[in-house]
Amino acid sequence: MDLGLAGKRALITGGSVGIGRGTARVLAEEGCDLILVSRNAEKLEDAAREIRSRWQVDVVTHPADLSKQEEVERLAASVDALDILVNNAGAIPGGDLQAIDNARWREAWDLKVFGYISLCRAAYDAVKKRSGVIINVIGAAAEMLPPNYIAGATGNAALVAFTRALGKQSVEDGVRVIGVSPGPVATERYETMRKALARAQFGDESRWPELDKGLTFGRPATPEEIGAAVAFFASYRSAYTSGAVLTINAGN
Repeated sequence: MDLGLAGKRALITGGSVGIGRGTARVLAEEGCDLILVSRNAEKLEDAAREIRSRWQVDVVTHPADLSKQEEVERLAASVDALDILVNNAGAIPGGDLQAIDNARWREAWDLKVFGYISLCRAAYDAVKKRSGVIINVIGAAAEMLPPNYIAGATGNAALVAFTRALGKQSVEDGVRVIGVSPGPVATERYETMRKALARAQFGDESRWPELDKGLTFGRPATPEEIGAAVAFFASYRSAYTSGAVLTINAGN
């Protein structure tokens, strides 16, 4: 299926690792030029080198801490027009109500929740110029609501509401806004969390792969599987989709 994305320009936050990097690979394979953003300049350049070596697309890197408003505005000012904006940066820590204090809660939300909202606002005109698409990578905790991930579940639920509300209004400007909420995905962060759980459960972090046996298909999703959904929603083949959020967790 030709998604018609060749020559489109996509900005991906959290683009150096995990779902962001997997999404960058998928969009590059479709022929998109990329702007990759994350806080780690070295990892950004590594991602850019890999993509340039595999696909004939333009890749620009932009180190930025999107928990800071001035950094959001600096990034947005560097982009004149965008076809695709993928908000993906942020990792909210696990823990129940008493484990996550106000400072940690606010710090995590500054990047993922307010970071998404701020960049949508700051880059909106650039997306509007191209009648583009904003895709927010959120997380299945918005539906599952695990109490031991209360800051993340609450933040994700807020982003689901934000995506649906903005997606209703944005179509008046020719802009579509969509959410993708992954469940378990094979990333470095996922492996770190599984190792911690294996230490607690088995007393041996090396046994963490055993924890995946209970997952559908016996494995987590790959980053590229999430990226493929992003690419489809970004394409003209999903032109009637806005204000919607797709949960991708294989029923887990």
